[in-house]
Amino acid sequence: MKIISYNVNGIRAAMRKGFIEWLQQANPDVLCIQETKANEDQVDTALIEAAGYHHYWFSAQKKGYSGVAIFTKEQPKHIEYGTGIESMDYEGRTIRVDFDKVSVMSLYLPSGTNSARLSHKFEFMDLFQSYVDELKKEIPNLVICGDYNICHEAIDIHDPVRNKKVSGFLPEEREWIGNFIDSGFIDSFRHLNKDPHHYTWWSYRANARANNKGWRIDYNMVSEPLQENIQRAVILSDAMHSDHCPHMVQLSWS
Repeated sequence: MKIISYNVNGIRAAMRKGFIEWLQQANPDVLCIQETKANEDQVDTALIEAAGYHHYWFSAQKKGYSGVAIFTKEQPKHIEYGTGIESMDYEGRTIRVDFDKVSVMSLYLPSGTNSARLSHKFEFMDLFQSYVDELKKEIPNLVICGDYNICHEAIDIHDPVRNKKVSGFLPEEREWIGNFIDSGFIDSFRHLNKDPHHYTWWSYRANARANNKGWRIDYNMVSEPLQENIQRAVILSDAMHSDHCPHMVQLSWS
């Protein structure tokens, strides 16, 4: 199963930049989308269906903001829209599809752009950890793909010294994602790739992407029972529809 996660920074804008053609070439079994910035009825979903995908959307109450979706070739046996926790769900930040062997979630964790948003981010992080702790008891084979808006280690950011007081690389955020991994997950990319200078997001300012001054804030977190099933994990930095790029994990079953 090839799973790709992609913060598209607006699905309609991405589609105008060749997103559907990219999707057909990349050919994932499951595609987790974050930051759709659209409701389903605002998107030409016929193009997605023509590419061979079922599609499921969980949008924010505020139009043109946040939102997640999952496109999948195989029809899932269950779709879970949100978490059931209102403070987490009103911005459309989680959707999950369940298959026989694995469940896949698309997550868009809040950013901490100011003090109020940072407070909301920390609240979301705590609630999400508790939610996932319970979910794993029911669904041990779980892949949580998405934009976590946190760099874990210094290797995951181009300038760890200057950014140590910036949200996304704060000590408390880094501690949380470390604890999240320790609670029973594998950072699939870092599990197979130990080299530096691999990023998934670049600022639009100062030619950051061309100079590869980026952050690795997007992850495909694979629950520990699936560790032996992780076959490949790569960052697809050639895709240029967003300020993020897609990242893939491939699972195999013998």
